[in-house]
Parts: sequence; C-alpha cells; structure tokens
Amino acid sequence: MPLNIGIIGLPNVGKTAIFNALTNVQHAEAVNYLFSTVEPNTATVPVPDSRLDQLAALVKPKKVINTTVDFTDIAGLVRGASKGEGLGNQFLANIRESTAILQVVRCFEDDNIIHVENSIDPIRDIETIETELLLADLESVTRRQDKAKKLAKFDKDQARLLEELDRLNAWLDLGNPAAGFDWDLQSATLTRAWLEMSLLTAKKIIYCANVDENSLSEDNEYVLAVRKLAQERGARSLKICARIEEELCGLDPQDQQDILKSYNVEQSGLISVIRTGYDVLGLCSYFTAGPKEVRAWTFKRGWKAPQCAGVIHSDFEKGFIRAEVIKFDDYIAHKTEAACRSAGCLRVEGKQYVVQDCDVMHFLFNV
Repeated sequence: MPLNIGIIGLPNVGKTAIFNALTNVQHAEAVNYLFSTVEPNTATVPVPDSRLDQLAALVKPKKVINTTVDFTDIAGLVRGASKGEGLGNQFLANIRESTAILQVVRCFEDDNIIHVENSIDPIRDIETIETELLLADLESVTRRQDKAKKLAKFDKDQARLLEELDRLNAWLDLGNPAAGFDWDLQSATLTRAWLEMSLLTAKKIIYCANVDENSLSEDNEYVLAVRKLAQERGARSLKICARIEEELCGLDPQDQQDILKSYNVEQSGLISVIRTGYDVLGLCSYFTAGPKEVRAWTFKRGWKAPQCAGVIHSDFEKGFIRAEVIKFDDYIAHKTEAACRSAGCLRVEGKQYVVQDCDVMHFLFNV
C-alpha cells in the first residue's frame, strides 16, 4: 500500500520546486508564470530508512529494496477551480488519486516572483484552496444524490445511501470538511460509495510552509500563522525552503548534513514530508530479510499478521498459517536469524498477532 502524496497550492508558491527537490529530479518545469505545470508530474521515491540499512549490513543480501512513496505535483489551483477556472476540474481530479495532500503555501516575500493574488497571505491562500476542494466535493455528492434518487424507489440500500448523502450535503454546505463527517461505514453499500467518491476534504492534509533561507532557522510571521491554523484544525505542518532543498540534490549525505546543520535543520525536507505522511496516515514498516533481499514493506498501524502478509501477495493472506517474528533490536543485537532463534528471540505468531513497526517477519502460508 504505497503512500501517494499530492502536492497542491496556488500557482507560483513553489510546488514544482519542492517536487523537484523531494524527488531529486529536474525534469519538472518550475518557472515564474502562472500554470507552468499543466499535466501532473509524478515520481516514485525510495523511503530512506536507516534500520533497513542496518539489517542489510548484517545479512549482506544480493538486493536491498526500500519501500516507496509516490509524489504528484498537481498544477496550481485558483479561485473558481471547482467551476473549471484555470483548468481546475482536471487538476482536482488528479488530487483524488492521492492518499494525502501536501498543501504548499508561500511564506516569503520576493518582488521578482509573481503571486496570483499580488500579496503574501498564507491563510488567505489556504482558505482559497480549501474552498475549492469543498465546492468540488459538494458537486460530487450532488451527482451521487441524483443517481441514488433514481434507484432509491426500488433498492433499500440505495434509499439508505440517499439519507447519508443528504446529511453529508448539508454538512458540506455549512463549510465543514468531509473529514469531520460521521459517515455510516457499517453498510457495505455505504462504505463502497464513500470510497468511490474519494472526497477531497476527507483526505489528510499536511501544511507545508515554503520559506526563504532567512526563515529556515527562525520562523517568520507567515510560518507562525500557518502552524497556528494547523494546530487549530488538528493537522500537521512543516517548513521547507525549496531553494535549499534543490541545492541538496546530487550531494553526498555528509555534504547534505553539513548544509542542513548550517541552517540548524536536523533533516531534509524529503524525510520530513515522508515521516509526517506516515504519521498522519498511521503507516509503519516491517522488514523481510534473507540472502536474496532485505526489504521494507508498508502497512497500516494496527494490522494483524495476515493483512501484513497480504502486502507481499494476496495469496500470503489467503493461505496464512503463521508468522515468525524477530524484534528489530533483537536482530541487531544477535546479528543473525540463527542466533536469534537460539536465544529464544524468534517468536511464532498466529492470525491475531498485531504487527509492530520494524518487526522482521517471515510468513508461512499454503494455498
């Protein structure tokens, strides 16, 4: 279950520059005019994980395979996007494919870079974007209501769905995001409808303040305003300087760390975004380790062993028998699977075992 982060914002706030920096590519055009991005730019990036590297150093496999995160740089949205302004409908459709949204807001002054509103106000910009997302959701719900009305006379499930859609429409119409709506997920019909709508305001949002070099070490008033808004909404925020992140591209890890330390920054924007994305979506990683490969796999916190086995292949989940589990710290301490087994650190777990972050797993199955 890969993490897919859609990068959105107004035009000229630094979305494409951040995309280039996070994905370490330079093919995406970042220029100083509106709608320089028309088609979405996409890239798949390995998730840096020092724990995977430690395992690989002990096992010495033929291959080391990181889990990945997909980034999509979605063209700038403008006021009226939900009605098609700036090709907005097309751009909004691209966001629906994302599991989380990184909303980039400009938090720096620069007379040489055009702002679509001709002034810097990140809170106004956030409200503009989120109003368009809300209006697009209202349109989606209204279309689904029309469909349900035609079927409700002959289908009790559709009649129940129509009731929920009516409640949801009223909720959205008051300016509330879908994320705060208590949708009935007990019914298979309602659950399927919710997933099919893929409402934009139901997605987790990470607010990303794009700052200049001077504000990387010390927050400016714009960053403080974004952080306050995020806290009020129970969301997460982070700060990135797109210019500095682009400088890091292509440098070796030590040089990157030296640059970051000079700005009193502990980790790169890529790691900050990925860790925040994993956290807000409740994602973790477990590992498989053998002579052929050491590999990281992404799973949802709280999943049991059969579900996690299904991440590798659906047959693993269907025919799950048991899992052999070694805690990461035990593996590192004892250095080999055999030594862990001898020390009693390898445990056999059944279908009810809740997999923990950085467990080293081996699944036994039969189909």
